Amino acid sequence: MKDDQLTPGRRVLLRAAALLGLATTAACGEAGSPSAPGTSASGASASARGPAGGPPAARRLKPSAYRLQPLTGYGPQRARRALPQVRRAPILRMPGRERSMVLSFDDGPDPRYTPDILRTLRKHDVRAMFFVCGEMAADNRDLLRRMVDDGHVIGNHTWSHPLLTRMGRAAMRAEIERTCDVIEEATGEPPEWFRAPYGAWNRNAFQLGAELGMEPLAWTVDTLDWTEPGAAAITRRVRAGAGPGVVVLSHDAGGDRSGSVEALHTYLPELLDSGYRLTVPSRYMSMS
Repeated sequence: MKDDQLTPGRRVLLRAAALLGLATTAACGEAGSPSAPGTSASGASASARGPAGGPPAARRLKPSAYRLQPLTGYGPQRARRALPQVRRAPILRMPGRERSMVLSFDDGPDPRYTPDILRTLRKHDVRAMFFVCGEMAADNRDLLRRMVDDGHVIGNHTWSHPLLTRMGRAAMRAEIERTCDVIEEATGEPPEWFRAPYGAWNRNAFQLGAELGMEPLAWTVDTLDWTEPGAAAITRRVRAGAGPGVVVLSHDAGGDRSGSVEALHTYLPELLDSGYRLTVPSRYMSMS
């Protein structure tokens, strides 16, 4: 057999070795000559060369900017409120000599009386304070939202209107904190004012109110409308007690409050005509 005459088996072995050498050379050339994305080492585009013989290599992705951020909600974080000082007595009136007064309503909201009060206040473009009880607020959240929409201030008047001075600290905290939760859930903001039922305060009430971010507000003029004396008597008491910085106490729930509603129709325009400005306090103003 001549040297150039190869058996079929040797031809197959030589052809396989040659193909293996070509593949190794091509791989080394690509690894040593990086090219721009989408082009080969010779400059031809990937699309011009046609599909590759296997699946494309997975590209290394840059870290997502979103994934690098802490999960802290969809909006900017709300700054933590500064807690008020623990007072030894409740605030009774607004400061200054300006002819400003505050109207406040306790024990609601009550769908029988509160909507009429809100309509009267809106008619005269007046803001007021509503110290709500949690058990009433939980069933009338729509009224809480109406109060906020109209610019009124919502305060905490405990959950079930108990006499706080006869309660332990844990039970008192539950009464106050539970109402804070309902107000914040309904309006998006926690209350900044607190009023003890019956005006019965003690050290625990002042401490817990301050811990929950609320100032204690009492009143200057009590209309005694909770005794249901009639609209004329309520109106007389408001007229007699009117003065700069006065805080007027009335009620929009807890009994028959039709007299309170009717009296507001009378004394509110009278106060405005006398030059009084009916307003709401800021928690941050100096109060006495």
